[in-house]
Amino acid sequence: MDSTSRSTQVRPVIYQALPRLFGNTNETRKPNGTLAENGCGRFSDFNDRSLAEIRKFGATHLWLTGVPEQASATAYPGRPADPPDILKGKAGSPYAITDYFDVCPDYAEDPQRRVEEFRELLERCHKHGLRVVIDFVPNHVARSYASSGRPELSFGAGDDPSVFFHRDNNFFYVQPGMAEGGPPLRLPTAEMPGCSGRFEPEDEHVRVTGNNAITFHPSVYDWYETVKLNYGHDFTTGRDTSHLPGPDAEPAEVPDTWRKMDEAFAWWQELGVGGFRVDMAHIVPMEFWRWMLRRARERDPDLYVFGEAYDNDPTKLTDGNVLDALIEAGFDAVYDDPAYDLAMGLYDDFEGYKWANDLDSLIFPGTRFHHSLRYAENHDEVRLASPKEWGGLGMEVGKPVCATLLGMGRGPVMIYHGQEVGEPAIGAEGFCGDNARTSIFDYGAMPEFQKWVNGGKFDGGGLSTEQKALRGWYAKLLSVIHEPAFTRGDFHGLNHANKDNDQFGRMEGETCSGHWLYAYFRRDPVARQVFLVVANFHPTETMKNPLVHFPAEALQWAGIPAGRTRWIERLARAWEGTSESHGDLRLPALKPLSARMLEWVG
Repeated sequence: MDSTSRSTQVRPVIYQALPRLFGNTNETRKPNGTLAENGCGRFSDFNDRSLAEIRKFGATHLWLTGVPEQASATAYPGRPADPPDILKGKAGSPYAITDYFDVCPDYAEDPQRRVEEFRELLERCHKHGLRVVIDFVPNHVARSYASSGRPELSFGAGDDPSVFFHRDNNFFYVQPGMAEGGPPLRLPTAEMPGCSGRFEPEDEHVRVTGNNAITFHPSVYDWYETVKLNYGHDFTTGRDTSHLPGPDAEPAEVPDTWRKMDEAFAWWQELGVGGFRVDMAHIVPMEFWRWMLRRARERDPDLYVFGEAYDNDPTKLTDGNVLDALIEAGFDAVYDDPAYDLAMGLYDDFEGYKWANDLDSLIFPGTRFHHSLRYAENHDEVRLASPKEWGGLGMEVGKPVCATLLGMGRGPVMIYHGQEVGEPAIGAEGFCGDNARTSIFDYGAMPEFQKWVNGGKFDGGGLSTEQKALRGWYAKLLSVIHEPAFTRGDFHGLNHANKDNDQFGRMEGETCSGHWLYAYFRRDPVARQVFLVVANFHPTETMKNPLVHFPAEALQWAGIPAGRTRWIERLARAWEGTSESHGDLRLPALKPLSARMLEWVG
């Protein structure tokens, strides 16, 4: 299925939620606390009330993070706790999966019925018009992976560990002489409480870590709790994977890992899962994606698949842009990490502070621009409202960032639970310390989000006036970007035409405009709809009546006739204005960290 036919689906608004946190009302929040001490959210928290509110907020897809069974310090009948040496945090990583054919028991009221409870959750979501997305983690599994749901499909069961690589081995095995020292596996956990630095099943045969570390003693910076899966390509030989089977190959003709992953994908689809967020999609061969996604869409033509991918990762398995390669291979969308980095670079000095003008570098030909998933938060990234990041500006910084990024293209957009109420992720929860992120490794809760949960009422009763306003603003934004100009339309940037315009937010001492203001058109010629989006990224300065210049070629592109034109505000405080006859629009004052979305009305 090509990218054109896939683009006819409704534009997804993805609401990401970690069930462990979403409905947890326990306020203990003990660092490194157990499930019994800190509590845990359940599938049942996604009830009719909360799902109705998520749908009303504007979501079309609900990404439930961490549903497949993962390595954990919590034991259940028939399911012992995992050794602490191969865990990150008491709850464990959602990306260290122990069984692709089972569900995390933490989330069930009755762990023995966990699969049934998940199926019931899917039915509730479908009733409320939400398609459910779960994580698919193809590159690696937990060191303790062993499927009880489908034991005959357990990874590694038939491997030959005497060789580093074999086409039909599921894992890569570190051989003597390939790395310093030799077996047994020595983990970087020896000094941690309750740990020995050993994992007995790898005393003799040591496997490569999920981040490609060929070592007998991975460091704390490695993905030491996971092991890399083998898709029939020896990654040490380079990026050329053209020797692998094509998309029409029969199952008997493909590497063993392909068949097992296809079976896992099919199992979740049969349950009723409507989409997958693919973890680190760029370090798995493109040939596998072409093969498996073709089969998956034969089972469900409406399946929605988006990938986490980073073109600047040297482990990617293509010489070209990996985002383009994944879209060509069958992905509906890929992460737009460059857009996120540029927006954050306005406030944080990674490689030199950025200007709003730099966002123009995201405008590129081809399908990628409109198949990019844009976001300002997710579980891997820091919180917008963190006092340690984004210039320490608080939750309001999300307004110019999201109005700009989420409005740029036709691709999916994402909101991470807590973002809409300014969750700041303050304090150390456990494994990762105080790192401005809501921990995915620990049992905990989100204190600001709990105010929206409000003891299970999911009505926002505990939120401050400012938090309610912020949540309302996000809902309005998601509503506006469902207009035809945003869902079907094209993009035309205006900053390049305003660099010499000294009334376009130029600050004292600057010789060029476009440091803090960003402006663009979105238009749909079929609906004859045009929007002007203008964002003020400045932390403290109000832009007093800025002037946006519309060059003749931009007006022609937008289909706006010459002469005076009227515009009305659709996102922020009500306003109506008229442009000058020569194509300039004088805006009302733009407060710091604010944005406007103006619709052309003739």
